[in-house]
Amino acid sequence: MNFFFPDSQDLVDPSFDFATERRSKDRLRHRDDTYAHQVFSERVYDGLLVSKGIVDGVGPSSGKYTLAQRHRLLRVGAREFFRLQDTAGQPLDIMGDCGAFTYVREKVPPYSVDEVLGFYEECRFDLGISLDHVILAYQASWDEPKNAEQVPGDLRERQALTLELAAEFLRKHKARRLLFQPLGVAQGWSPRSYAFAVERLQKIGYTRIAIGGMVPLKTPQILASLEAIAGVRKPNTQFHLLGVTRCDSVGRFRDYGVTSFDSTSPLRQAFKDERDNYYAMDRAYTAVRVPQVEGNPGLQKRIKAGQVPQDLARQHERRCLDLLGEYDAGRSSLDDVVAALRGYEQLHDPTHDHSAAYREVLAATPWSSCPCDVCKTLGYHVILFRGAERNRRRGFHNLWVFYRRLRRELGLPIPDAGDARVAHRRTRGEALVSGTALL
Repeated sequence: MNFFFPDSQDLVDPSFDFATERRSKDRLRHRDDTYAHQVFSERVYDGLLVSKGIVDGVGPSSGKYTLAQRHRLLRVGAREFFRLQDTAGQPLDIMGDCGAFTYVREKVPPYSVDEVLGFYEECRFDLGISLDHVILAYQASWDEPKNAEQVPGDLRERQALTLELAAEFLRKHKARRLLFQPLGVAQGWSPRSYAFAVERLQKIGYTRIAIGGMVPLKTPQILASLEAIAGVRKPNTQFHLLGVTRCDSVGRFRDYGVTSFDSTSPLRQAFKDERDNYYAMDRAYTAVRVPQVEGNPGLQKRIKAGQVPQDLARQHERRCLDLLGEYDAGRSSLDDVVAALRGYEQLHDPTHDHSAAYREVLAATPWSSCPCDVCKTLGYHVILFRGAERNRRRGFHNLWVFYRRLRRELGLPIPDAGDARVAHRRTRGEALVSGTALL
């Protein structure tokens, strides 16, 4: 079961100094910043998923690639662009995807099959997913004969178009003798409709199939669809789940022929989830929010409205940061830190009270016993919900933990962390280094 991490140009700046919160004046993002696979001495995923929609900037929330980056990716290929020579263990696979979520509202995909094949060929991917049109509706009751007419016509059109494009994709892939392994896409709206799509793709000639549209589904719905698919699956057919993360169900997924999946959830939860921001092996913790006064929209709105004096907000922010550092060094109490955090929270987020969650995570100090490269280097800074550099590194830590959880669920060996708490726990009073060569 291989885990692919979807690329959205998530990098960290090695020159960032967490004490002064300043960067090197010579830093160039495209040259100096590092990917997760460069940060860790151990593997955190088995491959990268690169979306044409993201690279091209399709859709309102895309466009993280500059024109120069797009040109360089096509010129040097994905392996050099993503610096995959800087990986622990075996080389990572690179999978290409058209990025159906970026054009989900369009009537038809904005690309042709030839354009997608050309993109995969120029980037020199190892695997490539056929052009598809995602279906984001699910209703198991539509499988009942009496309800068949309730299936919206546009869903049937999207499925038919996706299968037609998959046939053209495979035919042209063979005619051009391209080197990457092709995957057809199965889109559906119910267990039987997914099984129908898989059966058709196998007849077309696919032995590896990506199953799309399952991101919003609950685990029982995913399992019901996989069970139906298993009824038509040929023994050598392998499945890839697009955008699905269910670590506690991967064993059952594997039983149904799933051999790979992709997801950004471990990274995104670090700064988009309300509570589960920091992964441990058997649970998750809430990150400690100490927002920058100038960088918090809610607080800035209250300051401009005259509800909060700016100088007072800055005093609270500074006091929280100082007390957290002193607490890490053993010079302040947990009660003092939590009280300061609560005082600042009443200014920047008066509708919430995270005091209990902050007390729990600061008392547990889970980062002090984590053997990953991020926690060993950042110490308590990894738990601070504050700015992209800390938040994204916490997301990298989550990837590291998730990959170990995945291997545990699959019964695969996990690297022995040994007595990590003794090996690298920061002693009270020890100065925090600003970073290593990669962090």
